[in-house]
Amino acid sequence: MIKGLSTAMGEVTSDYLVHAMSPVLAVLLGFVGFWGALVVQLRQRRYVAWSYWLAVVMVGIFGTMAADVLHVGLGVPYTVSSGLYAAGLAAVFLTWRRVEGTLSIHRIDTLRRELFYWAAVAATFAMGTALGDLTAYTAHLGFLVSVVLFAALIVVPAVGWGRFGWDSVFSFWFAYVVTRPLGASIADWLAKPVVARGLGYGDGPVVLIFGVLIVVLVAYLTLSGRDHQTGLGGRP
Repeated sequence: MIKGLSTAMGEVTSDYLVHAMSPVLAVLLGFVGFWGALVVQLRQRRYVAWSYWLAVVMVGIFGTMAADVLHVGLGVPYTVSSGLYAAGLAAVFLTWRRVEGTLSIHRIDTLRRELFYWAAVAATFAMGTALGDLTAYTAHLGFLVSVVLFAALIVVPAVGWGRFGWDSVFSFWFAYVVTRPLGASIADWLAKPVVARGLGYGDGPVVLIFGVLIVVLVAYLTLSGRDHQTGLGGRP
């Protein structure tokens, strides 16, 4: 739930910032926030809910900006940017697998493995942003149909793993990638004006709602410890 909310919040926060201030300043702030949160996370010697999810949220914001810069700033079509980010993600996975021998998040027990993990996360956010915009704008499906499409896609790894014994690591990353365009499509559907086939609630209010929900859920995890796994080792 927090992952989905963070992807949605990243989408609308990016849109809000680039309209509330100079786009160059917004991207700069996103970049500084991204690296600041990542440094805080990498300094942790064990999994800490607030620092981990802060890093995820900031990756979501900056990943959205990175994808939008290619299209809005440089005029790269969403079909091309989606392919570029997909190739980048594939390169991260292939390198990670060759160097470390596994892509399992339960085996992230060194700094190098964690760096591979965050590189993959950043690539999934950028690619997912481009994919969501590709279906909504380039394919003219709109936000709601995009929500339905990606909601159906995210069920695929759940059924594959639960009913047909798909590899758990593959199923995890399949679902992880799809959460990005799903969350972004939900956020755009809620925030964008009716003329753009959204519900018109606005970026600011949607950012606030998603932010409050994330804080509440992370506080719950911090107090309950429900997100801690034993016997697996590892940093995150």
